[in-house]
Amino acid sequence: MAPDSPSWSALLRDIADFPKPGITFKDITPLLADGAGFAAAIDAMSAPWRGQRVEAVLGIESRGFILGAAMAHALGCGFVPVRKPGKLPAHTLRQEYALEYGSDCIEVHADALPPGARVVIVDDVLATGGTLLAALSLARQLRVEVLGAGVLVELPALGGRARWPDAVPLVATLAY
Repeated sequence: MAPDSPSWSALLRDIADFPKPGITFKDITPLLADGAGFAAAIDAMSAPWRGQRVEAVLGIESRGFILGAAMAHALGCGFVPVRKPGKLPAHTLRQEYALEYGSDCIEVHADALPPGARVVIVDDVLATGGTLLAALSLARQLRVEVLGAGVLVELPALGGRARWPDAVPLVATLAY
């Protein structure tokens, strides 16, 4: 844990060699199970966006759903799921991306938001940045105004922030 980390950060744990050998997975499930810790983490993640007239949070599957939906509630705005392929029933927009251990793609409903809606993109961890950049691409295809992105944990050694456009704020609540 970093010396300036909030006390609830102790509820995060590392799982070695998951989902593949050589990957250290940041497990947030103990944090989610702790009511006070989860509430504190959501307050911390929501704080940068308060007063910015956020209209929706785009939460990336799957842990970004949990954090994003809770943030949308805290901010009093809507929630839009950004999902794995084939999970949304209506017409979707699709974006492929690279991960630190492979590739994947995500989708969003093509009619999820009106053009110009003010949104924040949320995920749990920023590693190499592929997933977050794919979500940004989808948001741009929706023609919404991206106020920024927020993650619970950033892994600076993996360089994801360097790939993120400087013009779009990126807020990490914790860095390891």
